[in-house]
Amino acid sequence: MKLTVNTFLTLNGVMQAPGSREEDPSGGFTGGGWLTPLADPDLEQIVSEWYGMADALLLGRNTYDMMQPYWEAANQPGDVIATALNSLPKYLVSATMPPVPWHNTLLLEGELISSVERLKSRRSGELQVHGSYQLVQALAAAGLVDAYRLLIFPVVVAQGKRLFEDIRETASYSVSQPQTTRSGAVCVTLHPAGLPAETGSGSGPGISV
Repeated sequence: MKLTVNTFLTLNGVMQAPGSREEDPSGGFTGGGWLTPLADPDLEQIVSEWYGMADALLLGRNTYDMMQPYWEAANQPGDVIATALNSLPKYLVSATMPPVPWHNTLLLEGELISSVERLKSRRSGELQVHGSYQLVQALAAAGLVDAYRLLIFPVVVAQGKRLFEDIRETASYSVSQPQTTRSGAVCVTLHPAGLPAETGSGSGPGISV
């Protein structure tokens, strides 16, 4: 499987609590909800396209617990995001299964990196990670991320969990499918050097960064 990280970022790389102030105040974070004033129809379309490409989801426990109550109750016809979240296999990275698990939840057992490597080798399609800060750090450090799909918003917050916070080695990426939303967010897909870029009707030439 191809493993992709799909997330929202501020200009200074913060991915923590984009949707609301109460979403994730860990570490004393007070900047939650920074995305909300810039949400627009383009955002929904882009994120729906992300989920439309998923064949399975890999989620950390905190993100899983935050997403489950809202999305499990969402049943609007034609909602691509809700359909994907409720119907696709969800591999949960946690020491224990929740008492009442979200439909189609599978506990990822064993050591994280070797378990993800086995999952990638045994299945086809795309395995998507959304949010899940700690999980993303571990996957990136192990070189298991095949692409990053990022929506970067024109806002800066003073603190918070950053996507590339724990990267200790120089890395380069090619960029494909750049686009801008009407509120000014920039959507890009980053591919680690040496991996093939995505192609599609909206793709532009790869740009090294």
